[in-house]
Amino acid sequence: MGSALSAAVTGLKAHQNMLDVAGNNLANVNTVGYKSSSITFAELLSQTVKKASGPSGTLGGMNPQQLGNGVGIASIVRNMTQGNIFATGQDLDVAIDGSGYFVLSDGQQDVYTRIGSFAVDASNTLVDPANGYKVQRIGAYGEAEGFQTAGDSSIHIPWDAAMPARATTSVTLNGNLRSTASASDATAQKITGNLALTTGGGASVASASTYVSDLDQWGTALGVGATGTLRISGVKEDGTTFTNQDVTWVGADAGAGPTMQDILNGISGLFDSSTATLDSNGKMVLTSEAGYSLANITSMSYMAAGSDSLSVPTYFTLDNVGGNDSKTFNVTVYDSYGAEHVLTGTFVKTDAANTWDLVIPSISGETTPAWGAYDINSGAFNRRISGITFNSNGSYNGLASASETLTLGVQFANNPGVTQTITVDLGTPGAFAGVTQFQTQQSSAAALTQDGYKAGALSSVSIDEAGMVIGSFTNGEKVNIAALQIGIFQNAGGLEAAGDGYYLPTANSGTAVAGMAASGGAGTITGKSLEGSNVEVATEFVNMMQAQNGFQANARTIKVATDILRELTNLIR
Repeated sequence: MGSALSAAVTGLKAHQNMLDVAGNNLANVNTVGYKSSSITFAELLSQTVKKASGPSGTLGGMNPQQLGNGVGIASIVRNMTQGNIFATGQDLDVAIDGSGYFVLSDGQQDVYTRIGSFAVDASNTLVDPANGYKVQRIGAYGEAEGFQTAGDSSIHIPWDAAMPARATTSVTLNGNLRSTASASDATAQKITGNLALTTGGGASVASASTYVSDLDQWGTALGVGATGTLRISGVKEDGTTFTNQDVTWVGADAGAGPTMQDILNGISGLFDSSTATLDSNGKMVLTSEAGYSLANITSMSYMAAGSDSLSVPTYFTLDNVGGNDSKTFNVTVYDSYGAEHVLTGTFVKTDAANTWDLVIPSISGETTPAWGAYDINSGAFNRRISGITFNSNGSYNGLASASETLTLGVQFANNPGVTQTITVDLGTPGAFAGVTQFQTQQSSAAALTQDGYKAGALSSVSIDEAGMVIGSFTNGEKVNIAALQIGIFQNAGGLEAAGDGYYLPTANSGTAVAGMAASGGAGTITGKSLEGSNVEVATEFVNMMQAQNGFQANARTIKVATDILRELTNLIR
């Protein structure tokens, strides 16, 4: 009888614990990131009344006779399955869709949680606002930009720091260059250079419209009856060079002849199909016939015969690029201070099959001479990438000459003496991701991206599915600030709950493997969301009813045993 009483007592205790587990689950039905528990029972060690015996002789075997001593708790197990994810709209709320755990530090040890409700403290550190534990990061993201400190695994949100400007180092081009074009699509090349004329008396006449429009007057100013010579070196339309060619004339009497026109005619005679003229501002203009042209003047000097002085150009600017077909694009690039400059580029089709040049005629803000100019003093040639070739299937084939490069240099007026290098990316040879050459009605080649930007300040923060904390800045750039560290356990059920939704590793959970979300089985991150409790209310109601029934049954056992003992006591009355 005593055995029945003691067994019933263990049953009462076990079902009390079962009710406790169910009650705790229901209490946390709306707790963010809560993982429900379940309880299992096991029979206690039985008392053996008679041991088992095997068959012998004419008798068969007998099973053991045992009396049970009640029930005990075999296990209380955490259900680590995924809870429902719900949106909160908060930028720094995140949920893990998978098996990983956020890693935080209390300054002494790392703790792990599924609760991703984070905030920024007064030091701009990402923390759990409930207790100040610091969210941990992984990798070196944000260190190069100065957002994170090497050796410090906490996450700094740079609300207090400016994003420095970045000078453009690369311009990526894509789109198509049409493979054929009509003769009417050919463009004529034009270069211009400043002329400055001073008379024997020292008066400048270069800007006087009367002298520009009346070449005879300008010729007279150069010296009546005097002999003058221009010595010129240059490049002809087909790329061949000429050196130190002299244009000589004899000054005419006043009103007797267009002496300046003689000079221009002489210059024109040095080229195959280009004509030298003066524009309304006194600039000399060398214009080629329509089609591919490399015509340029690389040096010019004036040898005066009298007291006159003719200042010749120190550089010639490429105003129009000559080609059998052309496509011009503009792209904004940045210097080291973050100032914007407009780079103008023109693809021109050469006389060779499936071959183009890329010429950079101008870029705003550059020191003189501008891109596309030939600096006679320094000998710097115009910015032309020659021999861009294409395969018969339209894919980019690289540069025709190994001596050609896709790198250009520029000096800006606000940073004199410092050369900024910009590399042009045309794509991978044999591939179709960059610039191509197919037959289309119009060419579409243009700048796709460039890697520079002006300075900016942080305007908002978001977290992507890989746990990357991304900062959006006022300059339009998005930068990886840091990556959330995610811990993965071999046996997450072996974790020990430490309160506040935190867990600590145990000998049976194994140590955490640090990684990033969306890799290594860590699951993905859902931004602006949190993970709800995985408690099933209906299941817990059933568990409570089972606990109640079990408790009542064991209570009945005690009542019956008590009644029997009372009857036994009454026998001696």
